[in-house]
Amino acid sequence: MKSFRDFVTELKADGTLVELKKPISSHLDLAGVLYALDGKPVMAAQIKENPGAVVVGNVFSTKDLIARYIGCKKGELTAKLAKAIDHPSQPKLVSKEKAPALEITESAVDLDKLPILFHAPKDGGRYFSSAIVVARDAELGQNCSFHRMMQIGKNKMVARILHRHLDEYIARAGGKSLDVAIVIGAPINFLLASAVSTSKIGVDETTIANSLAPLEVVELSSGLRVPAQAEFVLEATITDEMHDEGMFVDLTETYDIVRSQRVVIINKIHHRKNPIYHALLPGALEHKLLMGMPKEPTILLEVSKVAKCTGVNITPGGCSWLHAVVQIDKKKEDDGQKAIEAAFAGHKSLKHVVIVDTDIDIYSPDSVEWAIATRMQADKDIVIKSNQKGSSLDPSADPHTYETSKMGIDATRPLVAHGKNYEKAEWTKVDVKKYL
Repeated sequence: MKSFRDFVTELKADGTLVELKKPISSHLDLAGVLYALDGKPVMAAQIKENPGAVVVGNVFSTKDLIARYIGCKKGELTAKLAKAIDHPSQPKLVSKEKAPALEITESAVDLDKLPILFHAPKDGGRYFSSAIVVARDAELGQNCSFHRMMQIGKNKMVARILHRHLDEYIARAGGKSLDVAIVIGAPINFLLASAVSTSKIGVDETTIANSLAPLEVVELSSGLRVPAQAEFVLEATITDEMHDEGMFVDLTETYDIVRSQRVVIINKIHHRKNPIYHALLPGALEHKLLMGMPKEPTILLEVSKVAKCTGVNITPGGCSWLHAVVQIDKKKEDDGQKAIEAAFAGHKSLKHVVIVDTDIDIYSPDSVEWAIATRMQADKDIVIKSNQKGSSLDPSADPHTYETSKMGIDATRPLVAHGKNYEKAEWTKVDVKKYL
């Protein structure tokens, strides 16, 4: 079992981790460096506002990094996550004494001591951006989900809570308050699982995480179970007090609006010795992957019902939310059209999807564009769906109803070729160094 800290140590040992050599401010400057080095893991161990604090970012900013952590090939990630969703398993429960996350407990809460980043110039404040909220319902069980939080006091945050499972848990608790845990610095299997949007409420995401890679959990006095190897675990209460939250940079790299949201009181802070704070840069690659990747298996599972699906890539250029490329092993002429409909069913916020054959590299925009250029006719192979429910993240959707139009492109070659050959030429693989 590998922890968040273990992976950071591994990246440092082989030179993958970029270590900042000079003091840097957590107010705008560190976020600026993370943006400039997007795709490369970064460590800052000299934070001007918080001497002694260590911050890392961009840790999971490429699929190659995520695959390396999980121990598989990049192309195997979607299938592995799909299998974990379909076959959850209980993580190992360890005692509090054996849980590094609880090594140190601070009852006198002062969030100013944490290296919480102020990311972008128009942000409403300092934000937790990698925080996962763990909640429990007496009947439904445990739920884990991402929620950004803006600091508004030494022991207060305000959390953006969508009308989904956590909101339902709050309602079931009477709508007044709910005790939760907030996890920062967690392993990638827990992060990915917590970003999965299961249709069934009451699925404990730690069981999905454990099927993706082994996970140890520890039970808090509240009954909540959190990753035992996490860097920070905050015990907190979501209240019915409301406060403005925002502005904040979202997946689309545009500013989300200011809303009145629930205030969260931080009651206690647990952390490892010399904790590592995970800073997730809003709108950057790590944010996009952690949000978008968990939608790939849901698309794969739906498309697999109508065709042989061999790969899904939710693309960074589509904000890792609105665009996808789906690869199928085409057996019937209408497989491409069926796959379009299934992809939209697998990810309700999907706006554009391209269906390609198995010889197309779904991670290469050039390869996908080539398929569109050579295997698609606009009057026959494009599906346009009007008046569809879209995403609140799409700036071009209706601002009140989120209604949008959707488009699917069938860029698969016909099973019976007509005219020119649709096959892409291959070349002999040569060791060029022998001739230089």
